[in-house]
Amino acid sequence: MVDLPKKKIGIVSCSGEEMAEGTVTRLAALKVLEQLRPAGTVTICLPLFLAGGEGDRAFARFYPTIAIDGCDKRCAARATEMYSSKPAASIVVTDLVIEHGLGKPEGACRLNAAGLQAVEFTAQRVADVVDELLGKHWDRRSGTFADVVSQPEAREPVQATCSCGSGIPIQKVEINGQQMTLVAVPLIFQQFRDAGKTPTAGTIRELLETVKIYNPVPADEESIYATALEREYVAFCEKQEAKA
Repeated sequence: MVDLPKKKIGIVSCSGEEMAEGTVTRLAALKVLEQLRPAGTVTICLPLFLAGGEGDRAFARFYPTIAIDGCDKRCAARATEMYSSKPAASIVVTDLVIEHGLGKPEGACRLNAAGLQAVEFTAQRVADVVDELLGKHWDRRSGTFADVVSQPEAREPVQATCSCGSGIPIQKVEINGQQMTLVAVPLIFQQFRDAGKTPTAGTIRELLETVKIYNPVPADEESIYATALEREYVAFCEKQEAKA
């Protein structure tokens, strides 16, 4: 196992600026990130995510995410599922408004009283879900929760952070003619080289099994992935030797 960042929960909020509910999602997300659960959460930028931000997409594959949407179109949840994996939780502001009997949020730039109430209820719901998710065991390989329940990790107060700066390393590898983004490969390569493991058949098999912990590898494509990883690991070792 490589030394990867501690478990965090990614929060992706609706980017709809034409509706008050969209403003509610962003203010609620900010409240969770900066006040309620700063140590256990990071923000995922939806526009960057859609534009191909590899750091954000890698984070959403590697850790659980909460999608906060303003309406039942669920743009944030659908985008997360389309480009990464299904969110661990999906929260919709209009549903919470009905659930708590609030008035309609109004004012895209300056929320009315009902909108401010919606921010508070949404932020608290997200914080509750964060606590729940931090208490569950997330299977990084399958991108789902495992049956084993673990205790929540100790959280120290920190500033709100972005997933693109979360420290999750990625590497693009050409596999079967396609560029694939693999999580944790740079750290795995470094760990193997530090352990003095040369690119033998046994090492490549071990390398593949380690990569599979953090990335989905189809069973019928394991040999293709192994060949690609061998090529990349050889190149990595040669580059490191040249620096020495």
